[in-house]
Amino acid sequence: MADQLIKSEISGNVWKILKAPGDPVAEEEAVMILESMKMEIPVMAPRDGVVASISVAEGDTVAEDQVLATLRG
Repeated sequence: MADQLIKSEISGNVWKILKAPGDPVAEEEAVMILESMKMEIPVMAPRDGVVASISVAEGDTVAEDQVLATLRG
């Protein structure tokens, strides 16, 4: 199965990264949490797989549709 990009649905700040490269994830499992307008928004895995890479760091500001991570498997 091809790699899948996980993108931000909103602009905000990366508050907490919950998974690291190599970690398995289940569909709809949180990979990281963004903060926007004092709300915490989880970024969910679109399907089962393994985190191939994380493209941001905690504290980074992200834009809508920015690539946050890559999922493999």
